[in-house]
Amino acid sequence: MEFDGFEGFAEKSITVVLPAGATRPAYADVEPRFSTMLDERDVHPLHRPRRTRVARSLVDFASWQDAERRARAIVLSGVQQRITSTRHLREALTRRGPCRHRALIIESILDAAGGVQSLPERDFDQIRTRRGLPVPDRQAIVRRADGSYYLDAAWAAYDTGCEIHGVPHMLVPQWDVDLLRANEVNIIGPRMLAFSSYAIRHEQEVVADQLERALRRGGWTG
Repeated sequence: MEFDGFEGFAEKSITVVLPAGATRPAYADVEPRFSTMLDERDVHPLHRPRRTRVARSLVDFASWQDAERRARAIVLSGVQQRITSTRHLREALTRRGPCRHRALIIESILDAAGGVQSLPERDFDQIRTRRGLPVPDRQAIVRRADGSYYLDAAWAAYDTGCEIHGVPHMLVPQWDVDLLRANEVNIIGPRMLAFSSYAIRHEQEVVADQLERALRRGGWTG
């Protein structure tokens, strides 16, 4: 993937993918993997060094990770760096079949594609309901002199709001704008929490705890 422009995830060792049934290489400085799917749909016929296409490489690389967050970041980064597309990722994953983190990889592809899947509102409501937290205003407007900002959820009575980010912004210009925007919201109120869609889906107790503490600090006594 580095030959194809991928950045930010350097590995200490080189992984070589071999056809299933091939002899394990004796060379100790490479990590062998074996696959039954290595035709031209997933291996570029011309590129040198010979390698799998980017979408397949991303799916493989994500599935080999121990940490879920790193696996998710790999998929999102590949799309954000524009070295592949969500369509090609879906096709590569379908051909590859069962693999580690498969459900998470599918979820990450959907997040990268955008749409309703990138804002898991149903999961957020389940977190709030289980903890017995008050019902928020949705898409609440925060007004300031040069424009209005919308928050995914806000509790005006308790001076608390939150946003759910479908895809972490790794592009510096967008990240910089988002930081300034978050500062403006906090300056004029309410105090704002931010959660990734990953946290909403997979770290619900942490999300619930932070929401409750923020609301109690704002005066909620339920």
